Amino acid sequence: MVDRLRTLLTGREPVPEGFAGTLDDGERVIADGRGPRGSVVLGTDRGLWLPPAASGEGAARVAWHLVSKATWANGALEVIEADEVDEIAGGVVLLADRPPRRVPLVEPGRLPETVHRRVTAAIKDSQHHDLGSGDSGGGAWFVQRRVPGAGIVLHVRPDPGTDPETVRTVAVGVAEKLREAGRGRAADEGRE
Repeated sequence: MVDRLRTLLTGREPVPEGFAGTLDDGERVIADGRGPRGSVVLGTDRGLWLPPAASGEGAARVAWHLVSKATWANGALEVIEADEVDEIAGGVVLLADRPPRRVPLVEPGRLPETVHRRVTAAIKDSQHHDLGSGDSGGGAWFVQRRVPGAGIVLHVRPDPGTDPETVRTVAVGVAEKLREAGRGRAADEGRE
């Protein structure tokens, strides 16, 4: 009853008992779920907190813009986290996916919907491009994401086996086209 009253008065969900991490000042809980042994998984305004069993270390927060994919099926949340491996000219960030993590939830609450909503909201645009012909080309995902404190950032996630230099070259060209398009829109808006 006290937690419910606190939520109504503050507009914030309380941090569930048993949570193994430490939230940043001002970080708000949006949804939570419980694993089979009482582990707590949190969705906050800043990211997804995975329990120690799923992350291999203490509870760890994955920022929403670094969740490449999250699916809910058969009582488990499967999360693919991306690492920022390089920053290419023009502010383009090269990503590499980690192996999927399966997090069973016996009490999912609103967590699956919250994760879906937050990951989707971070994406402004997403396109896959083939980067060559035949077996040697490969491809990559070009994803414009909303990153707190940085605005819209172009993330590039190559398919396995894609030539890294080809990815870098194409990514720089795509970033330049996006900048030109942004300048064109700004000029058009200034004329109105």
